[in-house]
Amino acid sequence: MHGKRMKRKKTNLEIFNDEAVSGVVFKNRSLKKFIIRHINQSGNSTITDLSKDLGTSVPKTTSLINELIQDGLIQDEGKLDSTGGRRASMFGLVPDACYFLGVDVKKFHINFGLMDFTKKMIYQKEKVPFRLENTPESLENLIKLIKAFLGEGPSSKAQILGLGINLTGRINHKTGHSFSFFHFKEEPLAEIIQNEIGIPTFLENDSRAMAYGEFQSNELRKENNILFINMDYGMGMGILLDGKVYYGKSGFSGEFGHIPLFENEVICHCGKKGCLETEASGHALVRKFKEQIKKGFTSIALKKNMSIDDITMNDIINAALNEDQLSIELISEIGEKLGKGLAVLVNIFNPEMLILGGALSETGDYIRLPARSTLNKLSLSLVNNDTKLKISQLGEKAGVIGACLTARDTIIF
Repeated sequence: MHGKRMKRKKTNLEIFNDEAVSGVVFKNRSLKKFIIRHINQSGNSTITDLSKDLGTSVPKTTSLINELIQDGLIQDEGKLDSTGGRRASMFGLVPDACYFLGVDVKKFHINFGLMDFTKKMIYQKEKVPFRLENTPESLENLIKLIKAFLGEGPSSKAQILGLGINLTGRINHKTGHSFSFFHFKEEPLAEIIQNEIGIPTFLENDSRAMAYGEFQSNELRKENNILFINMDYGMGMGILLDGKVYYGKSGFSGEFGHIPLFENEVICHCGKKGCLETEASGHALVRKFKEQIKKGFTSIALKKNMSIDDITMNDIINAALNEDQLSIELISEIGEKLGKGLAVLVNIFNPEMLILGGALSETGDYIRLPARSTLNKLSLSLVNNDTKLKISQLGEKAGVIGACLTARDTIIF
């Protein structure tokens, strides 16, 4: 699909318009939105089922369905299997009715994704080079890269209803403010980007977006209370309670990496000492690796003619996956320190599942097993017995899926 535009029929997207309407128009628009939400949550539905849930007559529901079909938002999916009597038609969402763009911003790259109306990812571009810095130049580059992706994607910008952007740090999802990056003006960052791109824009914290993206996978829909640990250069957490993202009073929940668990003199980027992040994160891994190399240890991560200052977290991760002893030992140590923080979470939340995601989760059991061991030692056995500790199934894709869903859910719901 690279570089090609999809041909599609004209779609009426007025029901997603925020313009104030009243009377019959308002009532019908509200009922149409309810139908779309019902199908979104329950899957394909019959007119009879929709009529019952709407509390409207079958003729009224039929009229609304016909209008949604004319709008290009709903389609007849065929007849429902029946053991007798007249078979009812099933109605579902039209995949190419509209799209949602997700932008997952990492420290050294960006992941892009385009999601259709039925929540299917139709086009992705991963690890586009980018350097996240709190400078106007970095923001300008981010906007430039988003515009470039829009220019090469398979849909027209007019059919993209929403843009979801993930950033690390403190994000107020409701207001669109970022307090860790690109906070140069009084206007919300979401508004600034929206004015540049021309698409309704929504910001989300990267860890919360990853948690929600992971939750949407079929395997996890059985679980309702999940803590997702985002282990990258920093460390964050997405909290799902009863299947919903928990934001906290001011929208800043999940600052897991800044629990003061250690007595050390390492200054965290938050300005304090002793944070979990100073001992169990990508930054900590790189620091510890450099310290060991200076002591005379060797590693395949340090390639020929490569300066120790150029070592990255990914270099160490790749070395561990290639059985480099020093890298494996350091990641195991990171896992043990992480387990201390996880024990705190288990004792407080008693979650159904803990998911390890982010770049460091790519090391698999090298980090999970020592984390599990420490977790078992330090948390109450009656509390941790029923808590599963898993590695993210979506990996790098969790964030961009979560970003698309952030935009989609905000628009539809």
